[in-house]
Amino acid sequence: MITTTLNKIRENKPCQGGWEKLLRHLNKTKPDDAPLPLITILESNGLDNALWCLRTVEGHEREMRLYAVACARRVQHLMTDPRSINAVDVAERYANGEATDKELEAARAAARAATRAAARAAADAARDAAAWAAADATRAATRAAAWAAADAARDAAGKFSERNWQEDEFKRRFG
Repeated sequence: MITTTLNKIRENKPCQGGWEKLLRHLNKTKPDDAPLPLITILESNGLDNALWCLRTVEGHEREMRLYAVACARRVQHLMTDPRSINAVDVAERYANGEATDKELEAARAAARAATRAAARAAADAARDAAAWAAADATRAATRAAAWAAADAARDAAGKFSERNWQEDEFKRRFG
């Protein structure tokens, strides 16, 4: 079981709402150095706050990195640039002591370059879509609304399912 403390969390300046929610859940009014399981934070405040609190944990870098790799592997099929996949591979090897700091930094830099390239491509596609929509606004609006509704439904179902998996995996790795 991986733990932190309220004092460590407070030192990292948590958001006020999340902090107050956690204190209420623990029936406390001020921070202390009592061990606080990450699972308790997950149960009280949810996955976002539990993930944020990982920054307050000393040690366990391997477990944290492997959790991130596992999450990335779940969406690897969406990665279209091999530099992104390589970054995940190198991160996993690094966590297992099979890659160097230099290899990790090179993979990180390549993944950032892939991200910038994808952002430029998305901007170009958006510009092209805007030009197309301006040429036939009514038909474009109808199609966009239908696609947006379908995408929103798929995204909502996928996010809910994926979020459950992430929470279960968090419990398994850090509980």
